[in-house]
Parts: sequence; structure tokens; C-alpha cells
Amino acid sequence: MLSWEFPPRVVGGLAQHVYELSRSLVASEGCQVDVITSGEERYPEMEMMDGIRVHRVHPYHGGGGRDFIDWVQRFNFAMLEKGASLFNENGSYDLIHAHDWLAAYGARGLKHIYTTPLLATIHATEYGRNNGLHNQEQRSISDLEWWMIYEAWKVICCSDYMKEELMHVFQVPEDKLVVIPNGIRPEAYKPGDRVVLDESFYDPHAKIIFYIGRLVQEKGVQILLDAAPTIMEKVPGAQIVIAGTGPYAEHLRNKTREMGLDKKVRFLGYVDDETRNELYNCASVAVFPSLYEPFGIVALEAMASGTPVVVSSVGGMDGIVEHGVDGLKVYPGNPDSLSDQVCHILENGELAESLAEKAARKATLKYSWDSIARQTFKVYKEIVSSEENLRWRQKAKRQMRPDEITVEGIGTKKGRVPHLI
Repeated sequence: MLSWEFPPRVVGGLAQHVYELSRSLVASEGCQVDVITSGEERYPEMEMMDGIRVHRVHPYHGGGGRDFIDWVQRFNFAMLEKGASLFNENGSYDLIHAHDWLAAYGARGLKHIYTTPLLATIHATEYGRNNGLHNQEQRSISDLEWWMIYEAWKVICCSDYMKEELMHVFQVPEDKLVVIPNGIRPEAYKPGDRVVLDESFYDPHAKIIFYIGRLVQEKGVQILLDAAPTIMEKVPGAQIVIAGTGPYAEHLRNKTREMGLDKKVRFLGYVDDETRNELYNCASVAVFPSLYEPFGIVALEAMASGTPVVVSSVGGMDGIVEHGVDGLKVYPGNPDSLSDQVCHILENGELAESLAEKAARKATLKYSWDSIARQTFKVYKEIVSSEENLRWRQKAKRQMRPDEITVEGIGTKKGRVPHLI
């Protein structure tokens, strides 16, 4: 398994996805899983986590002042080196599973060096995140996404929305795509016994509108701020709490100050899991006003926590939430629609309770990680046991028989050719 983020290093939802999928593959399907991911000085280079062997690597040294794509390339050199070491140490692997374009170089290299099939999961596309490709960096990333999709035997995406996007943007054949949703472990989102919040986080007497996630433009937090004056007018006791980090954070803070919402909007920055769970428990509603959302794992987290949700009718979230049954949906980018639905929940306790109860039941029954792992393992078996894979691997073995090759005049033991680089 190749992923640029993995707990405790969490940038977005990808880290939690790879962790939960890996631990369920180990626990419920009996897989042996090695994860190669990005390291930091404070994290061990190798550790066992819930049966997963986690290997953390540092990008090759390349000097400072370079762009993100350069960092990704140097990170992939390190992943390729670690992957080669693991292949040589363990004999072989049945499958390489890479997540998003940030693992493309390393995954493709290991696939061809060790004649091992590659499966890719595409969690989002650069085209979708930016509503098109507008500069060279975005086009370069999109090219890498296409390349990894091309190299993969199968491609997993998390929703029908993402399937349509991959077919449209990259012209991927439909039979190459497999839709498997993200999952949820409900017990991971229950509040603990220890109280970790105080009034420095929020007003305990207020009706809390909670957002958690990356602070980037496509997550639509700016739409929530635009809706805030109307919400505060209708529900004077409301307060907005925003948890998360990202490049859009300073813009959002400036916008809050300019709107005079300083006392009604709190930015918490990064919060740990225990704090997140308590915030879900304290919130009257969780709001996710995304403009682009391939799946929307945060909506499932809130649903599993028993918090009523309001989400944009976009991408994967449009399929997760059934409007008026287990949540409310709004028109993307429309602050009036958002304020109407948020106030509808804040002003109607019975509705809020009904939505939360049905949402928690759906999250538990339909989106368990054991079910997701079972579906993923089925794809693994189809790839590994396919006739194409068996023929490919046998052909490679026939072509790699150095012990049968001799060179006259070279004094090697038993006539073997010395292989040098």
C-alpha cells in the first residue's frame, strides 16, 4: 500500500481511509499489509499498527525552494527504494495498491521491476478540485493521474459521481472502474469519558454549528460565512466553530473579521480525535458546504456521531444523504439555501433528533469498514488470479534466467554472467 499520508500524519481524509482499509484487510480478510508513507522526525521509521507494518520514508534531499511536484518526485524515489528493499526482503508481493497521483512514480516502478499488478484508488482529481485545469502545475498533476490510471489493472473510486468524472476527464473504460465507497468505524467517533473542551473552545450555552475539514476553497467554508449573518439573525444564540487547517485559513479569518463575525465564529485550527468527537457531541448541526466532494467522509463521521448534518448536494455527499430523511441538502455555493436548512434544524428539535437517529443507523449498517474491506479484497483476488496476470508473471520469469546464460572468456562461477550496473 502506497500513500503520501498515514496516521498520525493526517493532511486530509486519505490518511484515515488508508489506515481503516488496511486494518480491516488485516483483521477481517487475513491480508498481510505493508504501508509505505511519508515520514517525519517525530514518527518511527517502522512500526506495527493494528497488524499493519508501517514504513515511513523521507524524500530524497533536493535542496530548498522547490515546488510541491518536485517534493513528490523525491518522495517517490524514497518510496521506490523502500519498496525494492521490502520486495527483496520478503520474496514477493501479490499486489501493489497506490492511492492518488502522489504515489504514481513509485507504484509504477515497483509494478514493472517486480512484475506485480498495480491497483489504484483515485480519491479526487485535479480537474474536479479546480473546476478545470488553469495552469501548468494543474495540468502536470492531471497528466500524472492519467498515467497512474493507465498503468493500473483496475481503478477504485469512491462514488458513482467519481466514476463519471474519471470516464469524462480521462476517458477511462467503464469496465476498468470499480465503485467502492469510503467506510466508517462508528466507535471511533463516540465522545470519551474525559472532558477535553472548555469555554475557550466554544460557548457551552450556544447552538453550535460545526465544520471540520481542510480549509481550502472547494470545501466551501466561505459559503458558510456568507450565510452566517442570516443564521445569526434568525437564531441569535448560534455560534460557528471551524476546525481544520489549510492554505485558505487566513483568507477565511480575514473574511470573518471584515464581516464583523469575530465573536460568533471560532477557528480552532487542528484538533485531535478526542476533541473532534466531543465537538460533534456538543454540536447542534454539522455543516459541510462543499463545492466539490468526491465522497465526503466527514459527512459520514458526523452521521456516525449522532449529529444532524447539512451538506451540499454535490458529488459523493449527494448520494450519502437522503434529504429530509437522514440529513438536509443545499444547493452548492448558495448561502441562502444553506442558511434556510441550518435554521430549519436549529429551530426544530424533533426534526434534528429524527435525522440524527436515522443517519447513525445508516452509517453503521451501510458503511462499515469490514464491508468495504470485503469488497476491496474481492477486487484483489480478481486481479491476482486473472489469466492475464498469471501469463504476465510467467513470461517475466522466463525472461529472467541469468543462471542459464554463459559468456565465453569470463571466469564466473558455473559460467554465470556477472550482472553489473
